[in-house]
Amino acid sequence: MATSTAPKRDTMHPRDHPPQPALAGRALRAVLDLGAVPTAPGCARAWTRQILWEWRLEDLSEAAEGIVSELVTNAVLASRQPVSPVIVLMLTFDRGELAILVRDFCPGVPQPRHADADDESGRGLMLVESMSDRSGWCAFEDGTPGKVVWAVIQATPIGSGDLTVRFMPSAPA
Repeated sequence: MATSTAPKRDTMHPRDHPPQPALAGRALRAVLDLGAVPTAPGCARAWTRQILWEWRLEDLSEAAEGIVSELVTNAVLASRQPVSPVIVLMLTFDRGELAILVRDFCPGVPQPRHADADDESGRGLMLVESMSDRSGWCAFEDGTPGKVVWAVIQATPIGSGDLTVRFMPSAPA
C-alpha cells in the first residue's frame, strides 16, 4: 500500500491542476458517469477493478478501489441537494502513474475531519492521503460549479516486463 509523506493538515488545499496525461492519445484513459446515489461507490469499485484488469494493473487494484470508494462516497454525500446530481469518475495511466479523478458539481471545499475512535465516518480524505502518493483538489477556473478531487498512485516496477515501461510513450517496445 502506498504511503503519504504529506504532512497532515486540517484543510485540503487546492492545487492548480489535477494530474493530466502528458501526451494526449498516448495515455490510457477511462471515464464513467455515475448518478449521485447510494449504489455509486460499489459500482465505481467494480468498474475500477475491471478497468485495471484490462490494463494489466491488478497490483494497483486494492489501493485504487479504496481511493475510488472514498472519493465517490464523498461526492455522493456532497451531491445530496445540487441541481446536477451527477458524478464523473476518470482513471488515467501514464508514465507509471495511475490518476483517479472524481468530479462533482457541488460547491464547497473538501475538508478532512478529525474523527473520534467511535465515529463511523470522517476518515475518508485521510485514508485517500495514506493510500496514494499524492492527492488534492481543484475548482474550475471558468466558474463552472463543482470541483475535481484526485489522487495518484505510482506503479511499482516489477522487473524487465515492467508495466510502467510497457505503457510509457518514450520506452522502446
